[in-house]
Amino acid sequence: MDFDYIVVGAGSAGCVVANRLTASGKHSVLVLEAGKASNFWSQFPISFALLLDDPVANWRFRSEPEKGTANRAIPVPRGKVLGGSSAINGLVYVRGQPLDYDTWAQQGNRGWDFDTVKHFFRKLEDFERGDDGIRGEGGPIHVSECKDESPLYDAWIAAGAEIGVPYNDDYNGATQEGMCKTQTTIHNGKRASAAAGYLRPAMKRPNLRVETEVLVERVLLEGKRAVGVEYSANGQRMTARAGREVILCAGAIKSPQVLELSGIGQADRLRDLGIEAHHDLWGVGESLRDHIAPRMKWKVTQQNVTFNGKVNGLGLGWQMLRYAFTRRGFLGMPSAPMLAFMRTREEMESPDIQLHLVPFRYDDPNKRRLGKEPGMIATIYQCRPESMGHIHAKSADPNDHPAINFNFLDAELDRRCILDGAQKVRDLMNASALDAYRGVEEAPGEHIQGDDAMLDWIRRTAETTYHPTGTCRMGPADRNVVDERLRVHGIAGLRVADASIMPTLISGNTNAACLMIGEKASDMILEDAV
Repeated sequence: MDFDYIVVGAGSAGCVVANRLTASGKHSVLVLEAGKASNFWSQFPISFALLLDDPVANWRFRSEPEKGTANRAIPVPRGKVLGGSSAINGLVYVRGQPLDYDTWAQQGNRGWDFDTVKHFFRKLEDFERGDDGIRGEGGPIHVSECKDESPLYDAWIAAGAEIGVPYNDDYNGATQEGMCKTQTTIHNGKRASAAAGYLRPAMKRPNLRVETEVLVERVLLEGKRAVGVEYSANGQRMTARAGREVILCAGAIKSPQVLELSGIGQADRLRDLGIEAHHDLWGVGESLRDHIAPRMKWKVTQQNVTFNGKVNGLGLGWQMLRYAFTRRGFLGMPSAPMLAFMRTREEMESPDIQLHLVPFRYDDPNKRRLGKEPGMIATIYQCRPESMGHIHAKSADPNDHPAINFNFLDAELDRRCILDGAQKVRDLMNASALDAYRGVEEAPGEHIQGDDAMLDWIRRTAETTYHPTGTCRMGPADRNVVDERLRVHGIAGLRVADASIMPTLISGNTNAACLMIGEKASDMILEDAV
């Protein structure tokens, strides 16, 4: 099979690239996706809880035990279906701060400053409030504000004002800081995934071919040029050739693994795995960043303000009817209906922590099963962590999951920020505006006091917010993987376009940034095709 372009992975960025490269009809594109073509539950927003650990649509990776997580191996869910993680995520839409992208540009990646990438955010958005010069309208991804209402949300907003955090009606607008209703990738009560917005409309085009349930094993090289891929389908090994380029969009976990299996990476490491080293590139698999996320929980004294009392028993039937007729209620919810972006120190220029505020409690964060008693959760994470880990292939077998080492909380700045953030959460929850609702602090519990005790609790209980990035980092040739046009250093005809290219982690959930990367990558690929 011969195509102009081969796209490996139909995740958030891969769906964008497939759509944009085929729009003119001039180029033939093959998309190879390991997951299934669809998942029935994915269309419903509440599916983020159902699919969090479901092998039907999830790779179900796990990290290696390490100090930062008290020697626990923690789950690392990633989407394995058309749409990738945009088909199973919590549907929270966050661009990040201008500072994030200006930092990328300052590190040698010209054209990735916020003033430039803002165009691509606007291009992808169909924001329900329209185009105000900052937000976009008419793009493939519908962005809407969470429709749920509750007196608890009003109390959170009032509590924020008490501690100096004002309400912000558009955290993706002029400024990020404030208490906010969550903006979501939900349209008419259904998930607006990258597959729905970009890939499925493009699949009607004769110049696009999409193969699902296939595993890409390696990129085929002729000298220092990528010429195609080798993949397995139904137990058979297949090859496809790319006349112009191979574009890896397999995500921060799989893209570095595919490169290593192709002989691109740290030469000594590859030889130890029995893989022939074709191109020595130190940065492959390095520079991993993610948001570690302690989840602080409080009981709530009123039954009718959280979903614990509304969903259990017969309440679930009512919620199903409500969703069927109005597309609202529990089944139409994102993972958090409210967010807060806050500074842990007043002298800071912009927020350094983000909160997800949830009007229910659950016992196991990896199963999302509601507890019987009413409660509320504040998930906290540092916007821009400095600690870096790595992801590397464990063997030459493409079916083996790679080793994921986050190295969480290694940097002193990260430890200080997360501890100060936990105190800000307590300040928020203890504000007088919440007196009518707040019960006892359930986790970590009021007995956990002082930095050492709090840090120990975080290491023992925190999970991730599912935002792995950086493992094919963008930057100048020294110790990075791709240049500012996302071309792999030293290999012609090969690019990476997904979360793995992020030089630093953005201040927020990563799906919006991945869509933007797909848009910008597509423009650069088409420019170079002329």
